[in-house]
Amino acid sequence: MAYPLHDPTAAGVPASPDLPAVERRVLEHWTADKTFEASIEARPAGTDGKNEYVFYDGPPFANGLPHYGHLFTGYVKDVVPRYQTMRGRHVERRFGWDCHGLPAEVVAEKQLGITSKAEIIDLGVARFNDACRTSVLEFTQDWERYINRQARWVDFANDYKTLDLDYMESVMWAFKTLHDKGLIYEGFRVLAYCWRCETPLSNTETRMDDVYRDRHDPTLSVWFELTADESAPELVRGPVKLGVWTTTPWTLPSNLALAVGPDIEYAVLERDGERFVVGAARLAAYAKELEGYQQVGTVYGRDLAGRRYTPLFDFLVEQAGENAYQVLGADFVTTEDGTGIVHLAPAFGEDDQNVCNAAGIPTIVTVDDHTRFTALVPPYQGEQVFDVNKPVIRELKERGVVLKQDTYTHSYPHCWRCDTPLVYKAVSSWFVAVTTFRDRMVELNQEINWTPAHIKDGSFGKWLANARDWSISRNRFWGSPIPVWKSDDPNYPRLDVYGSLADIERDFGVRLGDLHRPAVDELVRPNPDDPTGQS
Repeated sequence: MAYPLHDPTAAGVPASPDLPAVERRVLEHWTADKTFEASIEARPAGTDGKNEYVFYDGPPFANGLPHYGHLFTGYVKDVVPRYQTMRGRHVERRFGWDCHGLPAEVVAEKQLGITSKAEIIDLGVARFNDACRTSVLEFTQDWERYINRQARWVDFANDYKTLDLDYMESVMWAFKTLHDKGLIYEGFRVLAYCWRCETPLSNTETRMDDVYRDRHDPTLSVWFELTADESAPELVRGPVKLGVWTTTPWTLPSNLALAVGPDIEYAVLERDGERFVVGAARLAAYAKELEGYQQVGTVYGRDLAGRRYTPLFDFLVEQAGENAYQVLGADFVTTEDGTGIVHLAPAFGEDDQNVCNAAGIPTIVTVDDHTRFTALVPPYQGEQVFDVNKPVIRELKERGVVLKQDTYTHSYPHCWRCDTPLVYKAVSSWFVAVTTFRDRMVELNQEINWTPAHIKDGSFGKWLANARDWSISRNRFWGSPIPVWKSDDPNYPRLDVYGSLADIERDFGVRLGDLHRPAVDELVRPNPDDPTGQS
């Protein structure tokens, strides 16, 4: 039998049973009897593991105690292996620990009394990572006690840790396998970015539970002036001012283009001999601000596309190139809010970057890793972007180019680790090309028996259908390294990807016993393609 059917010391069924005592007695019996171990040993794995049932369980962090979410899902995770065991399958259930990443770093920072990436560098990567290594498994015994009290059967004796050398080597192997299949690339793209942790986040991380908070942010509608163009429709041939809307006034100093909807109808207004353009469907929203303006006709967005305009700020004129400061047609522009015309700063918006890059307009990042303006924007140099909203609005009001200022409440993503409001910012990152095999995932999803059934074509199916390439690199300290050696000499470009410790030993002449920083930072080798023999 699997457990005592009754209390052998009891004369009968007690009127008020001591349920915790019953629980302890069952657990003690399972331990002494080795019931869990016997359930595995009694069912052979079979030739080449044909009778094995492998249950993949995402491991928790052990630098904090389990909460309701861990314990509740633990019950569900226990049901499947028990069911397969009852069907005669060999089900090993090695428990695991997620030891890497920002959650571990945030705890270590608190223990060390530091709060920024710069302080980690001052402290030293080696010392900081030693602190991470020590703290990350602090609560393993507590987890084991909780999980055993749940009556969940898992193998703690043969657990795995993501900081183990063999586990980290398997991550290298996975990366190289994907790279060899053409599914890994390095890109410079706009991603959700945590300026406190100074690292990008993946799309999945920005869709986690409880990462959105209501924020009150300013919106601003301003006038941009088109230069005269004799080839344009007569209504907008001369100098015309476009009403342009933004929800991020701090990005206006980085403006490089404007966007209109090609098929959107725009009202042409006149006052005091000057002409102005605003989305026709948005006139009511600006009735107060446009009082005294007379509508003299309409044009479509395609009539405005290609027009040049005078930059609102001239900070980036030299770097922006000849294609910047023009009106572009973009399908994402709507008349649901704003003026029907939006400003584009390719360094701070995914749509902005895609449309601008397609038009030959470069991505110019005007902020540092802490999202403080650099010397490219002298008046605001050293100031964090959210702090610049007010002075930008104030300056534009003083210049008389503000059409309307407002405030709106919206649900805004925050870093799930430190609760900092995110900034969308162009950063260099390594990506898995998920979009390459997205259609195949959607196809295979139809073969899965989902419970409840609506998940298949509901939340999970929609997530698959809209999956984007996955940003997998983080600009941090404690984690598995991206196993890439890259030449820093553009005259002799070369990139090598490593999939094992043996590969590294072959090229670098050292057998690593640790794949963490700073050990991997110290790997230096000559470039085989460089005839000068430089490293």
